[in-house]
Amino acid sequence: MALVKANHRFARISATKVRRFADLIRGQSAGDGLNALRYIPNRGARILEKVLRSAIANAEDKGARNVEQLTIVDARVDEGPAIKRIQPRARGMAFLIKKRMSHVHIAIDAPELT
Repeated sequence: MALVKANHRFARISATKVRRFADLIRGQSAGDGLNALRYIPNRGARILEKVLRSAIANAEDKGARNVEQLTIVDARVDEGPAIKRIQPRARGMAFLIKKRMSHVHIAIDAPELT
């Protein structure tokens, strides 16, 4: 069992917006995961789809043959750093705006690479 990984670090989207789609594809085959993400009209699904395509391309580059039959072992979205901005409010106060980032990690299992 050889794990092939792909990451997208510092994605300018909140981790909670992408995490529900990572839960959706975890444990599926790579082809089924791509089909599931393809028809979801959401920006988080597009980011996750690009990372999954990158992981499949990495497996193909390492010599995996049936790239559609690969299994998604790990799909997780971690919280990244936040860009902090200040919004002026009434009476001289200021509110903090946190523009969040996330790190998207996908690992697929390529059994014929061992």
